Amino acid sequence: MYEQTPDAGAATERKALAINLDRSAYGAFAEIGAGQEVVRHFFKAGGASGTVAKSMSAYDMRVSDAIYGHPKRYVSRERLEQMLQHEYQLLVDRLAAERGAQTRFFAFADTVATTPHDGKGQGHSWIGLRFQEAPLSPPSEVLLHLRLWDKDAGRQQDALGIVGVNLIHAALNARTGVDAFLTALVEGVGVGRVEVEFVHFKGPAFGAFDNRSAALRLVRLGLTDAVLFGPEGVPEVPSEYLYKKNLLVARGTFRPVSLVNEDMLACALRNLGEGGADVLPLFEMCIGSDPHPEAELIDRIRLVATLRRPLLVTRHRGWYRLPAYFRMHTTGRITLVAGMNNLVDLFNPEHYTQLEGGVLESFGRLFKDGVQVMVYPMRGDQLRRLVADPVACKVCFPESYSIKEDAVIAAGDIQMRPTVAGLFQHLLNNGFFVPIAGADPAAMACQPRTLADRIRAGDAGWDKEVPPPVAIAIRSLKLWAD
Repeated sequence: MYEQTPDAGAATERKALAINLDRSAYGAFAEIGAGQEVVRHFFKAGGASGTVAKSMSAYDMRVSDAIYGHPKRYVSRERLEQMLQHEYQLLVDRLAAERGAQTRFFAFADTVATTPHDGKGQGHSWIGLRFQEAPLSPPSEVLLHLRLWDKDAGRQQDALGIVGVNLIHAALNARTGVDAFLTALVEGVGVGRVEVEFVHFKGPAFGAFDNRSAALRLVRLGLTDAVLFGPEGVPEVPSEYLYKKNLLVARGTFRPVSLVNEDMLACALRNLGEGGADVLPLFEMCIGSDPHPEAELIDRIRLVATLRRPLLVTRHRGWYRLPAYFRMHTTGRITLVAGMNNLVDLFNPEHYTQLEGGVLESFGRLFKDGVQVMVYPMRGDQLRRLVADPVACKVCFPESYSIKEDAVIAAGDIQMRPTVAGLFQHLLNNGFFVPIAGADPAAMACQPRTLADRIRAGDAGWDKEVPPPVAIAIRSLKLWAD
């Protein structure tokens, strides 16, 4: 959608020149790791003396530490914030008395790790701006984490330079809305080269910007494949939060998060035994085809946060895409948790028309690198309703399936259509599908797909199907109330 255009360089220079000619904007540039890729555009455009108070690169770690302090990691949010704080405060301390009444001070910083010469490792950068929206106003701030997808360091440096100019130009001149601001960041470079994995706004210049909504917009606009919300319901950086973790991931729509969602994770952890001790459990919600408004999505994020669970929001409808995403961030074990209804998605060939190998290729990608799918059991009465669904019957289950209503059906006991039964049994026998034991009867009795409608209708008993903190929050926030 936002691929690079032939006149991208000219557009970048026009933006840099426009800032240079704006005599109210004056700032410092501090860039570590990829050269002075952003500030060079301002020098090249001409008139940089009106914009650039100082430009520096402290490449030596000891020199950098002496200026900014000692971070845990050099390409990190911590280091970026150290740089912004130091450079902005130094600029104001030195120049406020002389020109503060007519100047919008700013400090731009980036800390970058480009792909090494051996081609191993993924380029990424923390990049940010602290600035005044008007002279004498308190500062505002925007922080970004970028993944740089070009194969060589030179092109990554070029992409970073363009995004840096875009960021400064948008912050100083284009804060009319979140979508316009976010799409402006990749103008002239395109999402094929740069992924905006995280964004954080702070200060009076962004009073109308909500960070949770902005994170969702990154996914909706195709600027990233997924965003992560931590246990407090605020955006986190996946590459840092998931780093080297063993992951246990349960997919759902969470309208709202229910007892069955929680029990799926709890049972899977118990079934992992001692291996579950060092596992990070999290929920995952695909919004790629979710028709509900953003305000409701934010409400769902809030409800998950009442349980202190991290939530990954993705646009990956296909399950097979999840392991590849997680492998970008962790070398740990990856275990996914599925319900019986998810088997329909996993075996439905209509979901894999873009794959030459169809269902078989999707499973090959899904179970790569030791990934397992733990399958939660289902009550007989609910499985009857699932089997009655035309799509489920066509894809998975035999039409003559006879099920006792009071039975608890585990993955190892389920009957599948002859067309998929052999594949299903192979995946079971070889430990790719793992039946879950010990499910809570109260959780299995839940009807999560109709919960939101029953809450809206005022039906009694819905609160018995959600964890107590979730019920309290739904009532307090008046969610799904007409």
